[in-house]
Amino acid sequence: MTLIRSVVSGCGSYLPENVVTNEQLTERVDTTDEWIIERTGIRQRHIAAEGEKTSDLAIEAAKRAMLDADIAIDDIDLIVVATATPDQTFPATATRVQAALGMHHGAAFDVQAVCSGFVYALATADNYIKAGQARNALVIGAETFSRILDWEDRTTCVLFGDGAGAVVLSAEEGEGNNTDRGILTSHLHSDGRYNELLYVDGGPSSTQSTGYLRMKGREVFRHAVVNLASVVKECLDATGLESDDVDLVVPHQANQRILDGTARKLGIDREKIVVTVDQHANTSAASIPLALDVAYKEGRISRGDVLILEAMGGGFTWGACLLRW
Repeated sequence: MTLIRSVVSGCGSYLPENVVTNEQLTERVDTTDEWIIERTGIRQRHIAAEGEKTSDLAIEAAKRAMLDADIAIDDIDLIVVATATPDQTFPATATRVQAALGMHHGAAFDVQAVCSGFVYALATADNYIKAGQARNALVIGAETFSRILDWEDRTTCVLFGDGAGAVVLSAEEGEGNNTDRGILTSHLHSDGRYNELLYVDGGPSSTQSTGYLRMKGREVFRHAVVNLASVVKECLDATGLESDDVDLVVPHQANQRILDGTARKLGIDREKIVVTVDQHANTSAASIPLALDVAYKEGRISRGDVLILEAMGGGFTWGACLLRW
């Protein structure tokens, strides 16, 4: 039985020019390079320049993904932007990207699932393509998390950075089995009972302000390892694949210890885990497409490889996507 699959036909990313090292952070925050590395694995992060918006990062990443896919904007039917740091309360940041790219047709909208946003956006675009409502979709994760950090809170401000990554998904006919190229399965979850463990203490209807990120890191860590390992297993079970069949895991880049803990729980070789948290820090919805583009540019991904993309974020939200390149 043939069916339509959503194949990654191009990817790209963009990072702000301003790099802030741990040593530089110690000049404004009561912390040390050693403390940050030991607890998170982070060595530096990119911070958006004054006036540089989430849409600016998204637009550059989108252009690079389209160039890699060798596709024109006239052939893009859908733009989905995953972000928790939009330019404005409304309209959607995706519409700003749409206008900047010269796209005057189709649809563009945002998805908000914080660090899980890119996986949610991928699943959304995949369903549009499988339903025949789009042939080519731009899926973007873009964040300027530096704008919602409390720079007096050393437990959170050292963890995050800014950036954007994007992929082009294109419809391709498959045989309906796990040897097909493209997205083979996606699994999404949320549990709103854990709001107080990771949230922003502001919003239009509550405080009429943007607010700052607040987190209980130890509790988040405990839930992350369990939830991520569980959802990855769902993907494997749904496709009939084993952990040994996985060529690369592209996880949300939150913390090196979470990456290591999840790999151990799944029994996946650490060499198969893409790690960029040391260079990018946590870029929320942008972290998976940024890491994906790094692995792609380094030649770590070949046609036919099995990839798992997984993330957990505030809400709690979590999810995973298994695809064949």
